[in-house]
Amino acid sequence: MKVLVTDPIADAGLDRLREAGYEVETAYDVEGDALLEAISDANGLIVRSGTEVTAEVFDAAPDLVIVGRAGIGVDNIDIDAATEHGVIVANAPEGNVRAAAEHTVAMGFAAARSIPQAHARLKNGEWAKSDYLGNEVNGKTLGVVGLGRVGQEVAKKFHALGMDIVAYDPYIGEERAEQLGAELVKFDECLSRADFLTVHTPLTPETEGLISTDELETMGSGYLINCARGGVVDEAALAEAVDAGVLDGAAVDVFADEPVSPDNPLLSVDDVVVTPHLGASTSAAQENVAVSTADQVVAALREEPVMNALNAPSVDESAFPRIRPYIELAETAGKIAAQLLEGRLGEVEVSYHGDIAAEDLELVTASALKGVFTPLEWQVNAVNAPQIAKERGIEVTESKSRQSEDFQSLVTVTVRNGDEEMTISGTLFAGDDPRIVRINGYRLDAIPHGQMLVARNYDKPGVIGFIGTVLGENDVNIAGMFNARRAKAGGEALTVYNLDDEVTEEVREKLLGDDRIIDVAAITL
Repeated sequence: MKVLVTDPIADAGLDRLREAGYEVETAYDVEGDALLEAISDANGLIVRSGTEVTAEVFDAAPDLVIVGRAGIGVDNIDIDAATEHGVIVANAPEGNVRAAAEHTVAMGFAAARSIPQAHARLKNGEWAKSDYLGNEVNGKTLGVVGLGRVGQEVAKKFHALGMDIVAYDPYIGEERAEQLGAELVKFDECLSRADFLTVHTPLTPETEGLISTDELETMGSGYLINCARGGVVDEAALAEAVDAGVLDGAAVDVFADEPVSPDNPLLSVDDVVVTPHLGASTSAAQENVAVSTADQVVAALREEPVMNALNAPSVDESAFPRIRPYIELAETAGKIAAQLLEGRLGEVEVSYHGDIAAEDLELVTASALKGVFTPLEWQVNAVNAPQIAKERGIEVTESKSRQSEDFQSLVTVTVRNGDEEMTISGTLFAGDDPRIVRINGYRLDAIPHGQMLVARNYDKPGVIGFIGTVLGENDVNIAGMFNARRAKAGGEALTVYNLDDEVTEEVREKLLGDDRIIDVAAITL
């Protein structure tokens, strides 16, 4: 397998990929048709902010499994297009958190104490001590817009320096904010109370231009720090606000267009401190990010959970060994259910009973959907299965219960077409040996493997012999058989056959020609 790296990352990440046995191709600064050609046979792609991963890129990469972003922001990656193509998008949010937070704190001090300006004048021979009267952070209020990983780390560091913390983040709970020593407030209140305002939001259509002229006037004074993403703060409005004295100063590490143009208005305002996107630029951060990204690419190519997947179910690394056998079991149950149900699929229900219900099962449910959709010949995997269900109007539900009457853990997949339903239940014997134990109420002990035949018939003497004879006459060998009936003799029964050969439609018609046979379905796993 091949991993294409189009933006520079630390050698430790490249070494990790090679140690895992993958071919690594570096093509830095490649774009346009050259990028499309380079990605055409790649299984993994690693980028930073310099590569635009568009829908066209995904169209050109039929074998692509994962795009790893060596960093936090993913606004250069079309995640919707990735999901449509079944490609995982993962970032490395932890690797540079400390570096980004420390740079934010440094920029705050640099702006409040005019460190770069004083440094430059002293280098030029000026002792301008009386020109710079700085501000302390102790006793001041820090406003944090966005309490994500970096925002939380910044809040903790400034809180330890004696600052009061107010924060705006509609996606975080009050309990977590309190743990950080922060008071959750509305957006305008966060602006108006802040002596220092630091921005830590991703760049999205909702956050682009989030802070402009009106918001800066709401602040009224103080300092704005943006070490998150360019474009969240209106650069022209910020330059004007500082130049006019609306704000005391600003510190900016990120820009809407990078590298920044010499005519950017922020560069001409003396009280604006600027750095060239240095937030994650420490040797430790670069190595951590590279290794973390490489590890996620390796996991995806090995069909293991990706810890920081943004568009696919993920699972805690410590929990994965407990749920791993159920991933395949759920997919198998889904495949069987879909092949036994006739008519248009309208609903899928995945339920868990027993010990397994205590786990985070989003990945298992996605695998069940993959199993249901695969026999329909839809291009599906665990990444795009939930989206496919939504696009095709298929209702998906998941339920859990710690109670289980007969098994320590039970996974059940039910598919419905409006009038009828098919329910398949499976469990694991000895920890990792899959069994199908119920099919629409019939209790059995079937091994799900290879070619299978599911026959529903009237419970009369000679039926099983008849089926065996027809299969034998058509050179279909029976490897195993599991029989069940619901009630007393003479009612309906169900038999599952494991076969060494495929059952043709001609053989199926011969079986259905006997009036003792109610239905016959050939299953391929």
